[in-house]
Amino acid sequence: MSQFWERYIRPGLSQVGRNLNLIGGNASGSMLWKRVTFLVATPAIALCMINAYRSKPGEQPRQPFVKYEHLRRRNKRFPWGDGERSLFHNPNANALTEGYEV
Repeated sequence: MSQFWERYIRPGLSQVGRNLNLIGGNASGSMLWKRVTFLVATPAIALCMINAYRSKPGEQPRQPFVKYEHLRRRNKRFPWGDGERSLFHNPNANALTEGYEV
């Protein structure tokens, strides 16, 4: 772990202060952003992907439908289909004006 810290993390952190005052491109600045990309962005994307694959659509119970006057108003019909469903309508998750389809 100490070699990882000395080789990758510490040089990147020491360059942060110097690179904040730089205007324009620099080889040391590009190395900082390369390290940030591989050490911060890549693990963050991997964690988001794991979270997305772990959550199943059928695991969480659907909220009961309550017909409120201020929600799901259709002042103008949608120009596709029957005019009730939005362009990215999901029958399992999105309710129509009268309730869920499925």
